[in-house]
Order: sequence, then C-alpha cells, then structure tokens
Amino acid sequence: MPLPRATHADTSAGMPADTTRPRLGQTSLGLVPEAPALPALPLGPEWKLQQRLWGHAFHPMCSYLAMFPAGLAHAFIARYTRPGDAVLDPFSGRGTTPLQACAEGRLGVGVDLNPMAALLTTAKVDAPTRADVSARLGRLHLRFLDERTAWQEAAEAALAAPGRGGTPVPAAGGVGAPAPLPPEVALAFHPRTLAELLFLRHELRAMDGPAALADRRDRFLAGAALGILHGRSATYLSDLMPNSFSMAPRYVREFVARTGFRPAERDAFACLEAKLRRLYRQGVPPVRGVAMRGDARVAAAAVRAALRARALPDRVRLVVTSPPYLRVVKYGYYNWLRLWFLGVDPAAVDAALDDAHRLPAYVDFLRQVLTDLTGVLTDDAVVALVIGDVAMDRGRAFSGGVGLAQTVWEQAAEPAGYRLAGLVVDDIAAHRKLTRIWGAEAGRATTTDRVLVVSPTELGRRRAVAGATLPVDWTWPSPSWTRLG
Repeated sequence: MPLPRATHADTSAGMPADTTRPRLGQTSLGLVPEAPALPALPLGPEWKLQQRLWGHAFHPMCSYLAMFPAGLAHAFIARYTRPGDAVLDPFSGRGTTPLQACAEGRLGVGVDLNPMAALLTTAKVDAPTRADVSARLGRLHLRFLDERTAWQEAAEAALAAPGRGGTPVPAAGGVGAPAPLPPEVALAFHPRTLAELLFLRHELRAMDGPAALADRRDRFLAGAALGILHGRSATYLSDLMPNSFSMAPRYVREFVARTGFRPAERDAFACLEAKLRRLYRQGVPPVRGVAMRGDARVAAAAVRAALRARALPDRVRLVVTSPPYLRVVKYGYYNWLRLWFLGVDPAAVDAALDDAHRLPAYVDFLRQVLTDLTGVLTDDAVVALVIGDVAMDRGRAFSGGVGLAQTVWEQAAEPAGYRLAGLVVDDIAAHRKLTRIWGAEAGRATTTDRVLVVSPTELGRRRAVAGATLPVDWTWPSPSWTRLG
C-alpha cells in the first residue's frame, strides 16, 4: 500500500534532509518512488551523556519495559515549557514524564490503561511525605508481629498445596475471594518472606476499585514493593529472576527443577524501609501531579476535567510520550508476579492493552490518539513521540517496523492535522536495554528510537524548531527544582 507523502517538511529552517536512510517503499530495483525523508530537528540526544539514574530519585521505584530515560523528558520540558505549564504523557508507563515535570515545577499529567502503570505514575506524582509513609509502614510491621503466627501458618499451607485446587490465600487489598497461590509464586519466596508478603499484599489499599479506595501511602508502599519483588541482590525479596521483568512461568518451573533453586530468606519490612530511604533522598517533588487510568484514544476530556477540578488551566503545552512498541512487549505477561501482588490478572491486562497490532491497526490506533489529543493541547503545544523501530518480532524479522516514525507521521499525525517540526534519532545500545539478558536476541527488536516532533498548529511547529537549539542545564538536583523534605 503506497504511503501518502509528507507535506510539512521544514525547508525554511535550514535543516538538511536525511538522505542516508533507505526510503519507505524503495526496492532493490528502484522501481517504487521514494518517500521524502523527514527533516532532522537540530536537537541532539543529550540525555545519552548523563549518568544512568539522572533525574528525580523516585524514577527507579520499579523497573518497566520500554521506558525512556528521565533525561529525554527533561530535554523537552526544559526547552518547551515554563514553571506552571502542564506536561502530558498519555502512555505514562512508570511515570517518567509526569514525575520529571513535577520535579521541575511543572504540572505532570499521566494516563495509562495498564493498572500497574497507573499505580506507579500516581504513586510518584501524588506521593505522601516521608514521615507519613514511614509511619504507615511502622504500624503495619507492628500488626504483622502481633499476627505473625497466623500468617506463617497461612504461608506454609499455601506452599504445601499451591496451584489449582490448593490452599487459598487472602486476596490483595482485602478485596475479593481468597485464591490459591500460583505455583511459580510458591517457588519464588522463602516461607518466612512469603508470610510477610501475603500480609502486605492483603493489607495495602493500593488499587482503586468499586469496593476500596486507594490510600496514597499504601499506593507508594505497593509501588516500592513492586520494585523489590524480585532481583539478583539481597535488596530484593526473591533472587529467582532479574528485577527488570518476570521470567515466563514455565521457564521458572523448569529452572527451579533443573538447578534445585532454593529462595533466600529476606525481611520484607527491612527491604521496604531501605527502598524508602533510597527513594526519598531528594524529597517529594514540589508540584503535585495528576494521574489516572484510561485509554489514550479518549483521554483528552478526562484530563481536562481533572485539571479543572483542581482549578487549573485545562490545556497542556507539551506532550512527551512513547506509544507502545509495535508487537514487542506484553506488559501483563512480563509482569505476572507484580500483577499477582496487586491482585490483577496478567491476561486481562494484555487483552485490554492489545499489544499485538499489525502495522495498519497500529497507525490507525495512533491516529485516533493524536486526533483526540488535539482537544487538550494549547495552540502552541509541542508533541514529542518516541517511536522505536521494530526490526525483530519474537525472533523473526518484522516487515514495516523500520522507519516507523515516518509511517506514523504520514499515516497518523499528518491525517490528524498536525504540522511536522522534525525528527531526532536516538540509537539504542543493546547493553543498556532491559531485554539485554535475552541471550542472542538481546536488544535486537528495537535498535533505534526516533523522536517525532509535531504540533497541532503552525505556531507550535515554529516554536518547536526555534527551541531545538536552546541550551539546557543538566545540573541535578537543583534547589529550584526540588523541595527537600
């Protein structure tokens, strides 16, 4: 299917076209007309020069697949917003953009359909004070000590009979019927650690729902617990698998059977307290943000309503987001252990997110998102879309995934009425990716991110081009951006 031609390339800004990359539709015989290359925006990927954990200390609360660094968000926040402006990410993931915006005195807004992502984003942009969350954890610890015998007996019974038809354990958040412990969970934790974990899982009111309203202290504690649920050091509650994502349940069972793995004993309360010390070393961001669970295709109205409810301007001046990578990540499947802790069905998450889009459905999805977004943007808003090339799909070459940013421009953004400012290319080193442990295929699915920068108006496009060369202060933390507490 031939692609429509781009019509908003900026030739007046003196930005040369990228003539080195093969054009979409080109064949080895040269029989198909070339699509014009998108202009390069003169904004270098400066975030690659910063230390790995650059940005607010809340960012590493919990690892998350396909996340971009906080420095990337800062590169756009610093250039295209002023303190008090609203900054939106409609695919907020673990909350990188809204958190960094709040840390820099802007109003960070995050939306995500994944309940785990919504929890992490909300925990960071609407965080309790260090004193409040520590007091809550201390009271929970005292209660556990008082009830320890009962929880240890519950853990031992569940470990003795896990899986379908096994001994039920109390529901997450105290909502819903008890259910048996999944066999893979039983393999992951020491009995005494599991007793503490079952108690925390039951007591923390972290998820919104018809039967319970989340407590912001519990939400923060749950987010911190997700971040230490599994990993390779003594700071994690299980050393069965890496911290970046959950290994497949079948792999877990086979690994334990093959190696005779026995989980190490961990003190969940001590590990959580240590995690809190690391997270709160820069205090709470100076601005309280907005986060919600929702569909990015219809998010604009909900975002505007949430902003008006706080008597705030109901338009955003900047969007920095990374739409789901085409056919690469299954967020439920690769977070099954964390979702178990939250009481969420991983299969339901993947069904809701529908990550298996083919190219036509993917660009149609993004066209709907971008069309809806115009309803919440200021006239001079800038929209930065981090779009990864997809060369491999589950170990096989994937057609149509390379040069995806140009396809998104031509078939989604331009038809939705946007103006093109340009493209920023960000090559990704495989050794820096969360998928680097996947052996021979590590890091090969996506080797290049392209940041597509567009605007709903010509005014915004010109602002995006003019601001691209502005210098950015990379000092962090700065007293003007954070409030220590």
